[in-house]
Amino acid sequence: MHPVQIEAGTAVMLAVGASRRLTRSMHVTKFEHATLSLRDAGKTVVIDPGSFTAPLTDLEDVVAIVLTHEHPDHWTPDHLDRLLKIHPGTPIYGPEGVAKAAAGYDVTVVHPGDTVEIDPFRLEFFGGRHAVIHESIPVIDNVGVLVNDEFYYPGDSYAVPDGAKVRLLAAPVGAPWLKIGEAMDFVLAVAPRQAFGTHDMTLSVVGKDMGRARLRWAVEQGGGEFLALDPGDSTDL
Repeated sequence: MHPVQIEAGTAVMLAVGASRRLTRSMHVTKFEHATLSLRDAGKTVVIDPGSFTAPLTDLEDVVAIVLTHEHPDHWTPDHLDRLLKIHPGTPIYGPEGVAKAAAGYDVTVVHPGDTVEIDPFRLEFFGGRHAVIHESIPVIDNVGVLVNDEFYYPGDSYAVPDGAKVRLLAAPVGAPWLKIGEAMDFVLAVAPRQAFGTHDMTLSVVGKDMGRARLRWAVEQGGGEFLALDPGDSTDL
């Protein structure tokens, strides 16, 4: 663990952030596969723009890009080049594996326990390792990200954000490393108020519906609600 505080842009004091949260909401949009955007106070964070995702050309005021790990379904040079052309100088955050894989880009390395504050976002990182696909495939770096103490996305892992009261969880529902029972246990452990399925482009329509049904059951055990978000759909916190 490497607990540090990384200042980037204008830091937001937590007490101020909590009071401002009473008067505004965070807008979360699901894109294809594992790509997400979060918009708050006119600014946007992009998470995991990868190879199964259509070009992101309509995002406004992007202030940070988070890449949870190095696999191409979570980032591509084309996506980064396009985003950086429209939003030059946008900082990119990811684990050491991302920094090595994306060596041509200025990636700020983050570890589990690190916190980044970019007005109006607070990004806290968890986990550290990708879920095991097979013993023959090396396990790589992976971080989950908690945004503004409310929204959590684990990347390709079942890393639980210990101590966090998650309002909205983006829960992987389909992957070579994913067993649906383990995905259900992950949702049960996080116990969010709401959840939706992500990491789903490898599934058929029938398979996606089956996975969603299992995650719905899991989130409802804690009194939460499941949201069936398709690419382009959004919800507010």
